Amino acid sequence: MVKEFENKNYWALILGGSAGLGLASAKKLAQHGCHIIIVHRNSKLDMPVIEQEFAQIKATGVEFLSFNKDAMQAEKRADIIQTIKEKLDQKGKIRVLIHSIAKGNLKPMVDGEKPILQNDDFHLTLESMAISLFDWTTLIFENKLFAADSRIISFTSQGNTKAWKGYAAVSAAKAALEAITRNIALEFAPHGIKANCIQAGATDTVSFRMIPGYEKLIERAIKQNPFKRLTTPEDVANVVYLLSKDEAAWINGSTIIADGGEHIN
Repeated sequence: MVKEFENKNYWALILGGSAGLGLASAKKLAQHGCHIIIVHRNSKLDMPVIEQEFAQIKATGVEFLSFNKDAMQAEKRADIIQTIKEKLDQKGKIRVLIHSIAKGNLKPMVDGEKPILQNDDFHLTLESMAISLFDWTTLIFENKLFAADSRIISFTSQGNTKAWKGYAAVSAAKAALEAITRNIALEFAPHGIKANCIQAGATDTVSFRMIPGYEKLIERAIKQNPFKRLTTPEDVANVVYLLSKDEAAWINGSTIIADGGEHIN
């Protein structure tokens, strides 16, 4: 395997990297020699399994940092960045920032029995799943931690344009996330930063299974996909890797669909 990031002191910072697309992306980049930083929020009960996953990353020989802290809190973000600065010691730089935070409210707008969506639910979901990308981007930029040629990658979904009962707040966050990513691509370009979204197909992850009626989404996705299967986290991680390579330097401000053709049928 080619390790094109080896000996370059490149780091990938993954927000929400303890499972799903974020974890798969961390593993993929580590295999190619990129050092890994993961920020996640998990309970003590979750940690034994997560530590096993992290051990696989360490086994590739890259350096590894993880923070089990709330990425939404400004004070926690500042502490994390300070630790990263000390670790990188002006020699290492963040090549890739991956936003894979899945923290939102999945409530219906109208329902006679279940709790319904409130204004605060929209705020929490938008802050976590969209605006936090801007917060982290500016913090890393202000601390001069980005590499001269760096990549920002966020994850969106078909919910950016389609409606599904109980998905309204997350759908709004995905649309906002794409808008923020596009504007980062525009305004940070003079500083060598490229920003893109990946729109993954239906992927059977923990966060996906929290969507009301996810079983029907899985059934429909398999039926529509030309390959008759779901997208896997590894499928998406492969696209993350491609966008992280030198050859992808001219891809900027795009939403790249990685679903095996699910969206065309």
